[in-house]
Amino acid sequence: METGLQILGGLLLLAFGGEALIRGAVGMARRFGLSEMLIGLVLVGFGTSAPELITSINAARSGAAGIAIGNVLGSNISNVLLVLGVVVLIRPIRVNPAAVGRDGTVAIVAAALLAAIALTLGELSRVTGVALTMLLLIYIAVVWRLERNGGAAAELHVEESHTHDPAPRPVAMLIVFTVAGLGMLLFGADLLVRGAVTLARLAGMSETVIGLTIVAVGTSLPELVATLTAALRGRADVAFGNIVGSNIYNVFGILGITALVQPITIPADVSLVDWAVLVGSAILLMLVARTGARISRVEGAILVALYAGYVVYLIA
Repeated sequence: METGLQILGGLLLLAFGGEALIRGAVGMARRFGLSEMLIGLVLVGFGTSAPELITSINAARSGAAGIAIGNVLGSNISNVLLVLGVVVLIRPIRVNPAAVGRDGTVAIVAAALLAAIALTLGELSRVTGVALTMLLLIYIAVVWRLERNGGAAAELHVEESHTHDPAPRPVAMLIVFTVAGLGMLLFGADLLVRGAVTLARLAGMSETVIGLTIVAVGTSLPELVATLTAALRGRADVAFGNIVGSNIYNVFGILGITALVQPITIPADVSLVDWAVLVGSAILLMLVARTGARISRVEGAILVALYAGYVVYLIA
């Protein structure tokens, strides 16, 4: 009972904390005159991945490498198969390939690079952390340079900046939102990691499986909310952008920064199947986006079924 409350409390704090952090940061960014595209590309991108970041750092420092790695792998997989699948089941969408083509390719490269590093080196060292973080900074710089003059992808990031619009408030209130959000993230991540470790021991499951499933889905809640909101507003490209952007930030940013704070040894129970599903889901997302066709509820059901099959495999 106590373990369940810890996990539930941690997930709720992460969800509300992430939202408060984004709204406070976006509000202050507008007050200081930052461009909408920069807000969407950087603040919203980092903000929606904040639960994964705090959770992975907390898990790594606690010696729970399975949760630290599983959280990011599982989050990227669930973003594509579960989040997109659920959104499409609720509202079929059509996406503009020009708006997500480049970022979709980067997401595939990020997933493949992470799998290659893990399978060859067996760890994420501080050197690897520096490399991944630098790749994220290079990606942001290149995107900013390419999109300064507008275009479909630039419009996507501008629209993303409005997915977490705060009501106009004094700067002091926005600071309170930001600090409170960060506090909830820190406390929520601590609760979630402790609860997840205890659950793994009680259920006789590995920390990696808990990280790939319960923790990953929980930290993906901000992506689900943002993606569903965008789809219901008729902005399918923004819905896709949320998923693709989150997956890029998770690999380069979340694991990069986590490895800088605490190097991570890849758990032995992260199998070839897990890496194949990670890379395969990134490729599947790109293929779906490239068709430019309407994604139907049947296809959404297939995505959710694929995720359910993966979870059954993990548990079995």
